[in-house]
Amino acid sequence: MNRSPLDELRRRKALVEAGGGEDRIAGQHQRNKYTARERLDLLLDPGSFNEIGAFIQTRGQDFGMADRDVPADAVVTGHGKINGRPVYVFSQDFTTMGGSLGEMHAQKICRIMDLALQNGCPFVGINDSGGARIQEGIDALNGYGEIFRRNTAASGVIPQISVIAGPCAGGASYSPALTDLVLMVEGSARLFITGPAVIKSVTGEDVDAGELGGAAAHARKSGVAHLTYPDEDSLFADLRWLLTLLPANNREMPPRVEGRAPALEASRLASGMPRSHSKGYDMEQMILALIDEGTYLPIQSDFATNAIVGFGRLNGRVVGLVANQPRFLAGCLDIDSSDKIARHVRFCDAFNIPLITLVDTPGYLPGINQEHGGIIRHGAKVLYAYSEANVPKISVVLRKAYGGAYLAMSSRSLGADIALAWPTAEIAVMGPEGACNVVFRREINAAEDPEATRSEKIQQYRDKFANPYAAAARGYIDAVIDPTRTREELDSALEALASKRRDTGLRTEKPHGNIPL
Repeated sequence: MNRSPLDELRRRKALVEAGGGEDRIAGQHQRNKYTARERLDLLLDPGSFNEIGAFIQTRGQDFGMADRDVPADAVVTGHGKINGRPVYVFSQDFTTMGGSLGEMHAQKICRIMDLALQNGCPFVGINDSGGARIQEGIDALNGYGEIFRRNTAASGVIPQISVIAGPCAGGASYSPALTDLVLMVEGSARLFITGPAVIKSVTGEDVDAGELGGAAAHARKSGVAHLTYPDEDSLFADLRWLLTLLPANNREMPPRVEGRAPALEASRLASGMPRSHSKGYDMEQMILALIDEGTYLPIQSDFATNAIVGFGRLNGRVVGLVANQPRFLAGCLDIDSSDKIARHVRFCDAFNIPLITLVDTPGYLPGINQEHGGIIRHGAKVLYAYSEANVPKISVVLRKAYGGAYLAMSSRSLGADIALAWPTAEIAVMGPEGACNVVFRREINAAEDPEATRSEKIQQYRDKFANPYAAAARGYIDAVIDPTRTREELDSALEALASKRRDTGLRTEKPHGNIPL
């Protein structure tokens, strides 16, 4: 039967859009997963998607590939809009050859990545794939390499966000790890280098796939997942909102909107601080009393819980948030929290997001496991990240700020533009108790009442050093402020630093530094 050219186009488009067919689509739905195209409908503004490369086909000829129909080569690629702003996307089609990646599949993704970079637009990848297409051999491996190279080229230039909505194994897992944010669906997402079968064959261990590479494992243990969601609907809704906080590229500023009042009253800032110097409290309550209501987005909230990183708005401006969390490990810095903070600082610096750092830490976590695990190397990442960052940096010392951890948490010494402190701040080389054990050891031991003498010396040390005024007298703290006025002070500082030039300071021409990775 002869068809008109337009009828032939419609027929071919229908075949492509049908993916793996009704049975496989039904199977996808039975696993509580959307199809590749349904996911794009959830993510993008209605009617905004423009597909690129719909009729691309695999060139594979081996192992029966010559006789296989692979619609769109198992990945949907193109561009659309999110809240009216352009974005480039790919969405792997698990209903077609398990979403496996072959030569042309990779070429489609690379094409979209190139366009995103050339046009300065965010890039979102929706991963749901059985991995490399074995039938295409080395061509599939080369495809991953081409993607990794583009992930690296785009890093720090455009936001790159990875969604893990199904399996993402082997070489495929490295591309999300190279992007800025990894979002995972609980239950269906699987992210690992070597799956349970490989581990079983090599070690003899039986490992559950979810325990090995599920969303919970990567949110709590590995730190690979930045955000996790109970279902795809909530993930894509949150992703749409997340992108409203980010600039399109590193030459733009984050979008500013009308400001809102905080969720909690300013009085919470003063009342939330315990009278006891050793008692913990929830730093997130302080954050909620500072930033605009409904704008707080914690990142990696289940990983390294002794530190908080995230985003929010303060009087409509997007800010990056870093804080110690005294509820866990007293807010000490350790290996994982150092990595978490350093990565977030560098992301904010890349995309012109001002940094607000709330400090309450007694130091780095002591212990042989930390020392042998490389706390020196990992802790140095925080020093490097803050020293290198030249977005506006504002720090507030709420309570404890001791030793190297004081320096690391965006101190004036590392280039903070504005360093503030509450009257409750204790800024010193170490805590009064430990300091007195060193400085007054002989005097305490020789006293008739060592405990009374020790208490007296601790108070003397606290009066002299464990307060913000000694640091303020030397210019290391710019102002000691009323806690209830912290939001106003931060807003004023952000306004004053809004036109900060980023090409000044101790900078020399160099390809890049050597961060202690």
